[in-house]
Amino acid sequence: MCVITGAASSHGIGRATAEMLAENGALIAILDVNDGVEDAAAALAKKYPASRCVALKCDITSRDECDAARNTVLETFGRVDVLVHSAGVMRAAKFHEITDQEYDVVMSVNLAGTFNIVTAFALTMADQKAGSIVNVASVAAQRGGGLFGGAHYAASKGGVLSMTRTLARELGSVGVRVNAICPSLIETDFVAGAISPERLQELSMAIPLGRPGRPDEVAGACMFLASDLSTYMTGATLDVNGGIHIH
Repeated sequence: MCVITGAASSHGIGRATAEMLAENGALIAILDVNDGVEDAAAALAKKYPASRCVALKCDITSRDECDAARNTVLETFGRVDVLVHSAGVMRAAKFHEITDQEYDVVMSVNLAGTFNIVTAFALTMADQKAGSIVNVASVAAQRGGGLFGGAHYAASKGGVLSMTRTLARELGSVGVRVNAICPSLIETDFVAGAISPERLQELSMAIPLGRPGRPDEVAGACMFLASDLSTYMTGATLDVNGGIHIH
């Protein structure tokens, strides 16, 4: 049974991951703060009837809402085996242009929100002594800023990586694995709305593979870390970046 956050967008990493997991027979619950989460779940359930996909509206900045979402998942499915946390926000700004409000939003969603949702489901996984958590971070956390994310965004995703490693140490003894993925420039709905096709082409020239990534290419890494193919991996970070950051 797999929980995926940030899956309401029709062309994003969360939706692509939900699609891939459902296609491979997983039971699915998708969480998102946006109203489109119901339509997304209905579309997945229609396409993959065996997945029994359900939708839960959840604001991850609220610990109470995260706990409530976990309780609903447990009432519906009885257990949770996987959490793929891909929900987040990105803001592009130079450090001196970042307002207090923008800083607080990015940190509350990307960092505090990650802590809230991961903690809620990690407690359940610890009780059942099994589970896999996958956090979607960003190349911005590794290289000091992304291709158009600001300092607050990079800092929030750097915190996600540190949190992932810490939880991997704390939860390993109870059979719970915690890993992260760092995508780079991915052709999502957000990217399409944030930059022009010309700018996208310009940014792609800096990538050794010569193109942006696709959401399903990140989803493949998420499914690998979620599955039994990676049972001896925890505290790891997988790069899905086309080679733009090689280290």
